Amino acid sequence: MTEEFKTVAKFSDPFSAEVTAGMLREHGIPAQVFGQTSTYPCLNATIDSLEVKVNAKDYEEAMSLLAANESAE
Repeated sequence: MTEEFKTVAKFSDPFSAEVTAGMLREHGIPAQVFGQTSTYPCLNATIDSLEVKVNAKDYEEAMSLLAANESAE
């Protein structure tokens, strides 16, 4: 069975993408960063080329956490 992934956030820099994925993981939601094509970040610097994705079943919870985090800032 193949798990379906859903995008919860898009970024242009790897640091922000990894911080967001890490925050989701800390709350028990498996998250991965997709779109990293090079180990050299400057080569990946296209607008919103990195996506943080979660399992489809975790999508609503992940979006709620991200919204709560954004309103807290």
